[in-house]
Amino acid sequence: MFRRTFIALTAATALAAPAFADGHSKDIVDTAVGAGSFTTLVAAVQAADLVDTLKGEGPFTVFAPTDDAFAALPEGTVETLLLPENKDQLVAILTYHVVPGKVMSGDIAGKKMDVKTVNGGMAMVDAMSGVTIDGATVVQADIEASNGVIHVIDAVILPK
Repeated sequence: MFRRTFIALTAATALAAPAFADGHSKDIVDTAVGAGSFTTLVAAVQAADLVDTLKGEGPFTVFAPTDDAFAALPEGTVETLLLPENKDQLVAILTYHVVPGKVMSGDIAGKKMDVKTVNGGMAMVDAMSGVTIDGATVVQADIEASNGVIHVIDAVILPK
């Protein structure tokens, strides 16, 4: 009896998983908040008034720096960028981390290309061996959200 229940439960879970994968209920912002390792990024998105945009329909591909990536910036950089008088610079940096459309890691595997970011700048993506964007390494890929995908990166990238 236990074995039959276990097999049925396992089969039901396996069949339900793809349904959940396609029906992501959290948008990019809520997914980032829920992860717990993007508090600085979320604070910056709020300071830049980009929350509604990143909760919008999308789809978006976000290269999301972790809290450790922000902490690696020179001392005082984050605090300075969060000041209201630096909002335009903050928006430029944050939108440089976003590419229009939903780009999964499999879409770019084995390629090296320039991609146009939401701020209009071009970033270099190298997926020949692992994946980097402007030298920042993707440490976790393909975190799906209802309006796009997040790729976690280990550094903050800056527009040229």
